[in-house]
This record gives sequence, C-alpha cells and structure tokens, in this order.
Amino acid sequence: MAQQHLDPTDPTAEAVTGDALAAYLRAQATEFLRALRLHRETGGNAAVGAEESVDAARLLRRSARRISGSLHTFRPLLDPDWSEEMRPELAWLSGTLGLEHAYGARLERLLLALHRLSGALVFPGQTVAAPAAVTAAAGSRASGAARVRAAAPVHAGGPADPAPTAERGTLTVGAAKAGALLERQLTLARTRAHSTALQALGSSRFHAVADKVAVLASEVPLTPTAPTTGLHPQAAAAEERLTAAVAALPLLTAGHPYNAEALVHGLSPDPSPHPQDGPWHQVRLLLRLHRYAREVLHAGNAPVDVRLLAAGQALNRHRDASEAAAAAAQAARTPRIAPATAYALGVLHADQRHEVEAARFAFQQAWQKETVEAV
Repeated sequence: MAQQHLDPTDPTAEAVTGDALAAYLRAQATEFLRALRLHRETGGNAAVGAEESVDAARLLRRSARRISGSLHTFRPLLDPDWSEEMRPELAWLSGTLGLEHAYGARLERLLLALHRLSGALVFPGQTVAAPAAVTAAAGSRASGAARVRAAAPVHAGGPADPAPTAERGTLTVGAAKAGALLERQLTLARTRAHSTALQALGSSRFHAVADKVAVLASEVPLTPTAPTTGLHPQAAAAEERLTAAVAALPLLTAGHPYNAEALVHGLSPDPSPHPQDGPWHQVRLLLRLHRYAREVLHAGNAPVDVRLLAAGQALNRHRDASEAAAAAAQAARTPRIAPATAYALGVLHADQRHEVEAARFAFQQAWQKETVEAV
C-alpha cells in the first residue's frame, strides 16, 4: 500500500531554515534547565513528596531526547565535533533516568497480568508503589513444556480462556509465589536504578552535560550556512528512514494470533533479547525521530497526527509487553523454584508474547490507514 507523506516533507511548504532549528534547540535547552532546577528543589525534600521529583526526571528525559534527536536528524547544520560529543551524553542521561520508571511500570504490568490470568484477588506483599523492572526466561525442559501447553488458552489483548480445573488450580497456587518473586527481583532492580540515577545526577559527567545545555540555551553552534539552509531535506530523510524500516516489517502477518517461534525463544536458556523484536524497536526509535523533526519544522507546535499518535502508542505497548515477557522468562530461570511457580511464570510469559502480537497488529492497523487525520 502506498504511504502518504506525513506533512513536513512537502516541498511547497514555507521555507524553514537553520534559524528555526536554533530556536527549537534553545527552547528545549531552557526546558531542560527548568526541569533540572525543579529536580534540585524537590529531589532531596521528602516533605515535598516523590511525585514532583519523578515529574522533574521525566521532563529532563523529555528535553534530552528531543535535543539528542534533533542533533541526529539535522547534524549537517550543526558543528560536527560539538554535536557528536553531545549526543551520546544526552542518550546516556535519558537512558539512566528512565530505568527506574521502566522497572516499576514493568512490575505493575506483570502483577496485573497475573491477577487477570489466575483470578487471584491479591498477591502476598504486593506494593506496586513505584516503577520496577525485569528480564525474561524459562526454566528446565520439563517446565518449559508445561508452559508451552499453558500458552494455548491465552489470547492476545484479552483475558485467558477458562483452563481445565487442575491447570487453573495450579496457576492460582503458583501465581502468588510468582508475583512475590517478580516483586522481589524488580523492586531490587528499581532500587538499584534509583541509586544509579542519583549518582549520575551528582556526577561530574552530568554537570558537564548540564553546562553544555546551559550554553545551548543561549548559543547554538550552527554551521556558517545553516541560518539560510532549509530543514525540509533532513526532515524528509528522517521520514524516509522510517518508511523504509516499516516496509521491512512483516505487516501482513503482524496480526497472526499466536507466534510459536517467539514463545520457544523465550523458553530457551538463552537470555539474549528476542531477535524478532529488534526491528520493531528500531521503528519505534525512527518514529520518535520523525515526530521530533516535525516539531522543529512547526516551531515546537506540530499539529497532532492521529495516525502517528496511534502508531506510536502501539509501538510503546509492543516494547512494554516484550520487556515484560523477558522479565517473566528471567524470573522462571531462578534456581530451585517450585514447579507451580515456574508454571505460572510460563503462562505469564506466553500471555505477554500474545500482547506483543496484539500490539504489532494494532500498529499495522494504524500505519496502513489510507488517510492522515490531523487535529
């Protein structure tokens, strides 16, 4: 299906030059500094509460991603040495600050899925107060076979079909211990991520990044010709990279109800990331870069493209489910866990892989719409 251009590459559009890029980068640098000031005011004050500190960290990540993405897309218009030095530092900062939230969200997702699959009301010690994280895997050959059998009744995007009474009982028994195991592992990972983020924000490396962003808020190192150079070619290239990456995805099979190969990989002893997920994660990154390029062309006020918004939400769901499945599989590799616990984790892993398939189908439906609606 032929894809329509998503606006910013229209050659007849009004010329937007490097001056617009400089204004956008200054605005994002200002937002970064404002978020940093908010974090310093709230981060060490327990009386203020953790919510403001979390919001400040989110705003820091948001600005860092946009600055880094713009440096990547429009690098021909920027001082190359400065740009190449700045981008990896911003990526490090954004990734470090995002881990704590990712772990907490992953734990909450997995506990809710266990609740849905088992019908249990609560799990012992369940306190999903903050982000948590995890990786995935499965256990022995025998328990792996049990998980594969358990996967059959689980449907993408919806609750599991009623299992036979014996299996339902086994799942209910194992779900409580599986939830407790996941909570221990992911809460520990979240705690470590929180400590790592605090150390990063107090490090000389971070202060060097903050100093450069402070300079960026007033002075953008453009090339001599950038102020009169149009931005549309770079924005068009970003869109073309996205379109090419999407074209390489198996969209025609994205709605397949059950991906046995994906389940078997997760149940193997190999803890490496799932090979099927990589291209989808790459598309998610390229979609983000395309969105940021549109923001630059529209001076930070790009109209909401409903098609892009729905596609991005589907890819976020895909990432979350993929990482949750990996976390369930990793927990199942824990030595000497009870068979019922391993069984529950296997069912949970299969359920999240079905969620991955459902997210891929949702992306396919969003991306292949023939019209682009803008609000």
